[in-house]
Amino acid sequence: MRIVLTSLIAAAVLSLPALAQDINAEQALIDLRILTTDEMDGRRTGTQGAADARAYIAERYFMAGLVAIGETFEQAFTYTPRRSAEQLNGINMIGYHGYDDGEGPVLVMTAHYDHLGNCGGQICNGADDNASGVAAMLAIAEVLRDHPPVNMVIFAALDAEENGLNGARALVADLPVNPDRVVLNINLDMLAINAENELPAAGAFHFPFLREHIDAIEVAEPVQLIQGYDSPEWGPGGDWTYSSDHAAFHDAGIPWIYYGVDFHEHYHQPTDEFEVVQQDFFLGNAQTVLNAVVYFDERLDVIAAELAEHRAALPAVEEARVGEDGRFMKPGME
Repeated sequence: MRIVLTSLIAAAVLSLPALAQDINAEQALIDLRILTTDEMDGRRTGTQGAADARAYIAERYFMAGLVAIGETFEQAFTYTPRRSAEQLNGINMIGYHGYDDGEGPVLVMTAHYDHLGNCGGQICNGADDNASGVAAMLAIAEVLRDHPPVNMVIFAALDAEENGLNGARALVADLPVNPDRVVLNINLDMLAINAENELPAAGAFHFPFLREHIDAIEVAEPVQLIQGYDSPEWGPGGDWTYSSDHAAFHDAGIPWIYYGVDFHEHYHQPTDEFEVVQQDFFLGNAQTVLNAVVYFDERLDVIAAELAEHRAALPAVEEARVGEDGRFMKPGME
């Protein structure tokens, strides 16, 4: 299904604050609205709804000027979900901005586009989880079209996150560049709902050299950025190291920053709809992450050097989080 943007603009519910000067706020909300329509049927991996979402993402990638690394934006993979012996198929969507010199440092942005599909007879459209992350990533890609990055920046809309971070695992196992070049992953998962306008940025507990950098990034209104949710000190359920796609990068020893809100009443519920999205908060988050991408792109050589020092001091890489059957786990799948 090819979705024509102009035919859907009038249907999008827009309430535009005057804050996002760099991202295209109107288009970001349109993307978020379209990815959460019932026609996408909850974007469950392997369904027509997921295929429709990919068609839309491919169109937006093309409009944002992203370059496919292969013949298309698609990266097909197979996986076996936990508690199953059935081999399933998934498809990541990968493109990039910048010049690939084959040697320089690389930043990888990720956001999963899949969701739960049908939930007890109702469609779970997953506006916050994670149409919001994909829409923000598309907005950032559009900006970098007109303001090319210094380094190669890869954009990956990932599949099969909900049943075990399988798209991320497939991407890290088959990166389109030499893995040694990837010095940072910025993962977006749930950017649209929080009563206190708080946006956690996790990752610096494991990679302490990131802490000052994260604090140096300009934060857009009305966002309140906090660092944490990445260590045992946050208590049961408060360590999000393995809660989203950045976990695959973590297990590969690649630094990551996870931007995503805390759980809320709409999480994994049919009520996670466009209508409950806090639009000004979502746009502020998208702008804040854009600021982060620009900041890190300009300093990726510095991050690479700090990573080398970090690895020299702490050569041991934490073991992957796997179950007795050797399959990857995310919290809640034990």
